[in-house]
Amino acid sequence: MQVNFTPVDNARLANLCGVLDENLRQIETALNVTISRRGELFQVSGDKQQHAIKLLKDFYQRARKPLDIDEIQLALVEVVHTPHLPDTNDGDIPVLMTRRVGLHGRTPRQNSYIRQMQEYDITFGIGPAGTGKTYLAVAGAVDALERDLVKRIVLVRPAVEAGERLGFLPGDLVQKVDPYLRPLYDALYDLMGFDKTTRQFEKGVIEVAPLAFMRGRTLNHAFIILDEAQNTTPEQMKMFLTRIGFGSRAVVTGDVTQIDLPHGHRCGLIEAREILKNVRGLAFTDFQNEDVVRQPLVARIVEAYDTYAKGQA
Repeated sequence: MQVNFTPVDNARLANLCGVLDENLRQIETALNVTISRRGELFQVSGDKQQHAIKLLKDFYQRARKPLDIDEIQLALVEVVHTPHLPDTNDGDIPVLMTRRVGLHGRTPRQNSYIRQMQEYDITFGIGPAGTGKTYLAVAGAVDALERDLVKRIVLVRPAVEAGERLGFLPGDLVQKVDPYLRPLYDALYDLMGFDKTTRQFEKGVIEVAPLAFMRGRTLNHAFIILDEAQNTTPEQMKMFLTRIGFGSRAVVTGDVTQIDLPHGHRCGLIEAREILKNVRGLAFTDFQNEDVVRQPLVARIVEAYDTYAKGQA
């Protein structure tokens, strides 16, 4: 199949192709196609040539300036895991209100995960690294705050490496738990901006809370995120889930292949998945390797480790 960009705009063509045709190589590798060009004429062959041509046209429209590698890789992830050519008029894709305009899921499971956060009081996101569990949870929290559906955001994470005994660490409570919440901070800075996030922390609209200090609290009108939940015990998980108050939503994220609990301790996330599977008002999203939206090499690493583990078993 061919695509011809006329009238010729050499600057756009250069931005589309990238340095030494790097952008074209990215498309070829991700979609398993071959792209050759002569001037403004592109020849595409391979199983997903229609997807490749659609991407070339989309990228050409954006190529008034050099294309960012993140933009290209995210678009490729979205196309690879879409079973049909995307419909640009599809209104079924949930969009989140954050600083990143038009933020939405890149795979069907991610879009389902976003819808569940919007529709259910408690949502579980379980799956391997790079599938967007934490980032989309923070985006859902920012979206709920911007729409005035909640009054604050509470970030919770078990500090397994410190044995939940944070007293010996220097600084106040926030400083003690800060290293464990850094991924959540990074997502907040990206989705709200550094200055706004800092102001919200100062006003108490965003709060950090080590899981060990949650007992006895009831959180009303809050969006609560429990990250790295694979490192909770069953008792901690039950304690956390019973903190949910009126007008609150909670998202629990974790990767059951990366459990850091001491040997002999049961995983609260695995047990909750079994106990709560038939409880109404809760939703579970089980992410798979194909939902990894990080640099393409990450998906291959995750798949290689899974293959190795199956072979060892």
